Amino acid sequence: MDDDTTLLLGLRRVLQAAGFGVETFESGESLLHALDSPTPDCLVLDVHLGTMSGFDVHAELLAASRSIPTIFMTGRDDAATREHARRAGAAGYLAKPFDGEALVSTIRSAMSRS
Repeated sequence: MDDDTTLLLGLRRVLQAAGFGVETFESGESLLHALDSPTPDCLVLDVHLGTMSGFDVHAELLAASRSIPTIFMTGRDDAATREHARRAGAAGYLAKPFDGEALVSTIRSAMSRS
């Protein structure tokens, strides 16, 4: 999930080419509304979004007993954000810009641990 539609399209292409089924969302609210069923194998959430951060979305899912391996990504990488992701139980963390290979590798690693 990211609020940058160009980035979403690029991520979709990379992940589909790697064989993943992909759904993209531009907001935390739209993602949460779409998660009624089935549960995805992994989430990739942007930390800094509009009204709900990726951390907010992750916390809501955990509060609803929906534990999904989650990779956080951010264009504003700093020690506090990395620590927040670690404490949230992130399955991965990527600082933008990152290449498609790093994303695919991080997702595969997250899915293999779940």
